[in-house]
Amino acid sequence: MSVEIIFEFHSTSTDNEAGVASGWNDPPLSGRGCELAKELGKRRQGERVDAVFCSDLRRAIETAEIAFGERIPFHPDKRLREYDYGTMTEAPVEQIHAERPVRVDTPFPEGESLRDVSERVRDFLADVPRDWDGKRILIVGHGATKLALDHLLGGMTLDDAASQAFTWQPIPPSWRYTLDS
Repeated sequence: MSVEIIFEFHSTSTDNEAGVASGWNDPPLSGRGCELAKELGKRRQGERVDAVFCSDLRRAIETAEIAFGERIPFHPDKRLREYDYGTMTEAPVEQIHAERPVRVDTPFPEGESLRDVSERVRDFLADVPRDWDGKRILIVGHGATKLALDHLLGGMTLDDAASQAFTWQPIPPSWRYTLDS
């Protein structure tokens, strides 16, 4: 069997609006982000989703709470976090994006590499089939979460995932993956 995975970015945080990379910092959603989270919930209302998993960072949890509330159980998980940008946390987003291709195996200063992120997400995915085989889950995550999924389930090399053009977007499209058990 398999698990169908839908990936959605967290809604707009105050750091997104300021153009800085949060990493493991924990900014809240902005007012606009709260509205976008409500739109996510409406967009998914008629679709079967058996569970929602999200990063344990505030912006992902708030997105899941606002979008799905009590309607769908959600499960925060530290393994779905954004990169730890270390000393580059809160650097301009453009600077972080320019660094991504060279951070596949070389961690951000005092932070982590894309390979580190990918291993966290791999560990998460190893646990999913135990309780969710044959089900559809939704993940609310970050840019690094998506890059890891592109590598682990989308067939991209880590180098290709890190080098792809990236625009953070809290509204459609969503991405779908299949995790074979």
